[in-house]
Amino acid sequence: MPLQSLIDDALAETPPGRVVWLALSGGLDSTLLLALAAEACRRHPRSLHALHVHHGLQAAADGFELHCRRLCSRLGVPLFVERVAVDPGTGQGLEGAAREARYAAFARRVLPGETLWLAQHRDDQAETFLLAALRGSGVTGLAAMPARRIWRDSRVERPLLAHSRAALEAEAGRRGLAWVEDPSNRDQALDRNFLRRAVLPLLASRWPHAGEALSRSAALAGEAEGLLGELAELDLARLGGDPTGLPAAGLSALTPARQRLLVRHACGRLGLPTPPARRLETLLAQLGARQGARQGARTRVAWPGAEARVWRGHLHLLAPPMELPTGWRATWDGRMPLATPLGECRLRLVAEGEPAVGTLTVVPRRGGERLMLAGRGSRDLKRLLQEADVPPWVRDRLLVVWQGERVVALLDPQASRWLACAEGWRALSPSR
Repeated sequence: MPLQSLIDDALAETPPGRVVWLALSGGLDSTLLLALAAEACRRHPRSLHALHVHHGLQAAADGFELHCRRLCSRLGVPLFVERVAVDPGTGQGLEGAAREARYAAFARRVLPGETLWLAQHRDDQAETFLLAALRGSGVTGLAAMPARRIWRDSRVERPLLAHSRAALEAEAGRRGLAWVEDPSNRDQALDRNFLRRAVLPLLASRWPHAGEALSRSAALAGEAEGLLGELAELDLARLGGDPTGLPAAGLSALTPARQRLLVRHACGRLGLPTPPARRLETLLAQLGARQGARQGARTRVAWPGAEARVWRGHLHLLAPPMELPTGWRATWDGRMPLATPLGECRLRLVAEGEPAVGTLTVVPRRGGERLMLAGRGSRDLKRLLQEADVPPWVRDRLLVVWQGERVVALLDPQASRWLACAEGWRALSPSR
């Protein structure tokens, strides 16, 4: 199918009335995609916006932006520029950190229900497949880049993914398009550039259709990944359907491969990074023979961006808990929003029969506090939390509200909810 017809059809399938964003670097691929999309918009009217991410990593970056501005002006497409700071010290390498900064910029612009077009092509797909294979990735990594996916309630699509760079360059030349070349693309110290400039040409000299074959393998891996996702969803449903709390006994009853699959799937459902292979093996080893269920809250396995805990027979997958700063305290009148290090709480606390409660003091829970409950007398907060099945990692971030020397309420600031209230006091939600 001719490239213009392909883009016409892709644009026609986007939701009417919603913006189509196009990530415009200024290189061959995105320059051509913008030209094709602008022409397609004359036949299938859509709101088309270009988005250029200025990484600021090299002197040529300003020239990339200037090219994008001129191109968009000529095509009549609104251009939005996002300037980002790339932190190579995150452990992801320069390429990984730049990608993370780029997607953060996309997230600031692309709204739910809108579409983001990326200009990767078949050669990019082959490179991504090889990089994943060299890292020892499983099916998910080998699936490389999907042609379309849902991301943050938006659609991400790669309309050019089935076409080679050579085909794109020929079409751009036929249209008389100019584009910019990123000088860093010549740096073979970067893995992707080494594959692009040294490895793939060598493979193609022996196997002329190497790029096409690798791209096809990625597509087949993507199909297999979809089937594995369906299997994991069936296992999740059989274990209760809650990815935040997987029954340890039920998980241990699965084969090791299905255990690994289900944990990764649950992390994906929760928007958490999946554990590296060694961390995952450590976690599953602690679940072996159901030891984790007996160890309770002492079982904890962490990896960048997430952690797993076993408590009361369930495996809990969570983001790393935020910690309260040492010595933090606040005064509060019980009515105004309460600002805490874990978020703002729009809750109220009133004393029955009193128009104002005076000054309250809010501090982190230290242990040993007691609360006077109506009809139950003085109760230890630790026992109350155990009775309410509050997980230990939540107990560590709770706030206690004092009036003078008396505890009057217990607050979970991250969830913005009351856990207990003293006799003679009423804890109210914002709607009350």
